[in-house]
Amino acid sequence: MERNEYTAAENDAGKRLDSFLTEKCPEMTRSLIQKLIENGNVTVNDKIYAKNYKLKNNDKIILLVPDPETMEAKPENIPLEIVYEDDDLLVVNKPKNMVVHPAPGNYEGTLVNALLFHCGDSLSGINGVMRPGIVHRIDKDTSGLLIVAKNDFSHKRLAEQIKVHSFERKYMAVVYGNLKNDEGTIDAPIGRHPSDRKKMTVIYKNSKPAVTHYKVYRRYEGFTLVELTLETGRTHQIRVHMASIGHPVAGDPVYGPKKVITSLSGQCLHAYYISFVHPRTEKIITLSSELPEYFTDFLSKL
Repeated sequence: MERNEYTAAENDAGKRLDSFLTEKCPEMTRSLIQKLIENGNVTVNDKIYAKNYKLKNNDKIILLVPDPETMEAKPENIPLEIVYEDDDLLVVNKPKNMVVHPAPGNYEGTLVNALLFHCGDSLSGINGVMRPGIVHRIDKDTSGLLIVAKNDFSHKRLAEQIKVHSFERKYMAVVYGNLKNDEGTIDAPIGRHPSDRKKMTVIYKNSKPAVTHYKVYRRYEGFTLVELTLETGRTHQIRVHMASIGHPVAGDPVYGPKKVITSLSGQCLHAYYISFVHPRTEKIITLSSELPEYFTDFLSKL
């Protein structure tokens, strides 16, 4: 268990205990800090207080952080839609509502669990036991094509293509509103939201460059069907970029309007196209997938 000790300075007086610790531990979310306080892992002058305790000058705070649980992903017999496979890699068409890799709260039923059953030990180990073979990822509620490396050689070659932007990825999405131009580029850096650590946002400090190209495919009343090409691959990039120009992805519960289209069960976003150089043969592999049923059903209603 990790032990952290702090002393409240004069300018910390009056701060809430959870706010103080969130400032001192930027790598932790506020909700995690609050949970640790509730579990008795935080003391002030050797006493346990609530998260809203107001600090006083020279208060002695001790934070005990439990060691992380060592988890290992387990194989599960979950059907996979495989659109391409050879000895070096495979490409799967991930369904909506499937998490890519195990994480707190989602240790079962993930794509990795299914891959371990299908591939056995034939997955690259570069990203560790919880993300074997995962070269890039897409969100739980985003459907579409995802490439998986079966060995470290392929993983390194594919990761390098992503790094230099030679790995082409295209998405289809339904967004709110009517875009002014038929095509355009959003060039805006993305970083962690300063007040909500679970969200990303367009921000110019502590961020990374992000570029998304869009092209209008069809216009509907109140919505637009667009093709989006990623030049970079930041977390939630398409969702953040489209929301930043006033056209969030339909059904997005995080970056969309408060009144969410619940019938979509998440954002109407599908990774339908990828093109890359095969890491071993150096031949260009181009793959695409049809729009899934949830997507076409929504379009038919529009």
